[in-house]
Amino acid sequence: MDDSQPTAVEALTSGEDWPLRPWILAALLGIAGLLLHFVTDADDSWAEPLRAAGAAFLFFGSLSAAISLERKRWMECALFGLLAGLVMAGLAWKVSDTGSYGFAEWLSFYSGVFALLLALPLFQAGFHRTRFATDYRQTHFYVWTDAICVAGALAFVGLSWLLLFLLSALFQLLDIDLLDDLISEGWFGWTFSGVSAGAALGLLRNQLKILGTLQNVVLMVLSILAVPLAVALVIFLLAMVVSGPDVLWDATESATPILLASAAGAFILANAIIRDGDETGSGSRILRIAALVLALGILPLTVFAAVSMGLRLDQHGLTPERIWGLVAVIVACAYGLGYLVAVLRGRKSGWGGKLRGANFNLAVGVMALALFLALPILDFGAISTSNQLARLKSGEVSAADFDYAALHFDFGKSGENALAELAKSDDAEIARLAKAEQKAEFRRWRPEPLEDDDQAERLANLHFQFDDPALQQALKDLVEDRRFWCNEACVALDVGQLADAKRHLALVEGRNLTWISVEPVDDGEDLVLQIEPYSAPVIEEEGTSDGQESFVPKVELRPFEGHQIYVDGKPFHQPFQ
Repeated sequence: MDDSQPTAVEALTSGEDWPLRPWILAALLGIAGLLLHFVTDADDSWAEPLRAAGAAFLFFGSLSAAISLERKRWMECALFGLLAGLVMAGLAWKVSDTGSYGFAEWLSFYSGVFALLLALPLFQAGFHRTRFATDYRQTHFYVWTDAICVAGALAFVGLSWLLLFLLSALFQLLDIDLLDDLISEGWFGWTFSGVSAGAALGLLRNQLKILGTLQNVVLMVLSILAVPLAVALVIFLLAMVVSGPDVLWDATESATPILLASAAGAFILANAIIRDGDETGSGSRILRIAALVLALGILPLTVFAAVSMGLRLDQHGLTPERIWGLVAVIVACAYGLGYLVAVLRGRKSGWGGKLRGANFNLAVGVMALALFLALPILDFGAISTSNQLARLKSGEVSAADFDYAALHFDFGKSGENALAELAKSDDAEIARLAKAEQKAEFRRWRPEPLEDDDQAERLANLHFQFDDPALQQALKDLVEDRRFWCNEACVALDVGQLADAKRHLALVEGRNLTWISVEPVDDGEDLVLQIEPYSAPVIEEEGTSDGQESFVPKVELRPFEGHQIYVDGKPFHQPFQ
């Protein structure tokens, strides 16, 4: 770089303010908020994918354009916002059009959001023109100032609403309800939030010099935390050498997220010290040593996370969520390896610059990967279905232990098709369980197996007020799998058919009532019990059971404008038809 020219950050912060920016952004986000209300407030079920796409376009498109808007290149910023809105609209359409809103489907959408978060500062720094010659300092500057601006705008929106509520209460003292009426209108809330967010964002973007100073303060505060984390990391790794990694798997079932979170903390704090250049980085020798320790500690943390994830996959196979977890582990390992190579290449004095170069290259690569995974190219549901079926066919998992519910609810169309094929299986046990799962209307969670003693104790607490042996056995099987049922005396009664034309059981435990629907499988003797989603704890009522473990209440079914359950002669819960 020519020494006679100002640095990238100096050029950014030396420009004059744009007085119209707050007004433009307030109008832009205000209109977007108003349109968001009309898009999301519609009640046409057929238009659900269209509404989701429209809402994503308005939200992400307007916000991307607002954050990146510059007077001298407003056309580029508008086109970037348009492109970002279209991409996110397509992803939202894909998620809503599947008819399933499981966590796995939303992860692909969140992957697109993550790609956009990485693309925004790269666009602001001019990556679309300069590619890998883009100045790292500009990218670093925009990452932090964007975060500060958005946080400040959100805080301002919150304060604006507090002021609005205060003014509303003040005018109500004079019996003037105008503000109170406006607050209750959905369109006003969206528009007011958009206007206040846009105005705050515009004002903050006009104060780049102040934001640059604030950025340095934030990084300085964060860098203080690097020393204790570096010391703790060294102690942790030494303890691992002494005790072996098996202690991780014995101590917790969530080793992978803990290790990844620690690696992320090491990444953030190391970069808080090295910052965007050697002259702006911390001059403290202790802090620089801490940054070096944290940079080198990322790789072992991510390797241990990979081992933990591998053990989990070996035990339970693939699911869409676990594939996303595997992607996160791979990205973390890439950062750990990249940081190790950067330190080795930089040696004593140049490792900070090499880390900054690694940051830039890895960010571009992760952005491309996140966008690729967000697009409908790879079907994680189909991959998971194939893996789970292979485990079933090989005998790695038995027919009784196979998770049919995952095929039904978690793996999308491929899982549903596989479940239909299993229902036609020549194996009678597989076919029976697959048919039973096809009848389930809600996800039946499968907790980890319990100890036999615990199951026996809970079954001993279960008392029946009906004589159907098949129904009794079906309920026992359900109670065995539910860790929090019948830890005290519980009573089951058959209430017959209700208004939904299904046969129901009622399970009373203490002051809790759970409704369970009963359905036969192919009109045979086997029964499927399904927990109804409207089950809820009962409000405490005077005179009901005291919940003592040894006390078995007297539970009755009496007619009362339909029917109502009575416990010890007192009405329990609401009447039903």
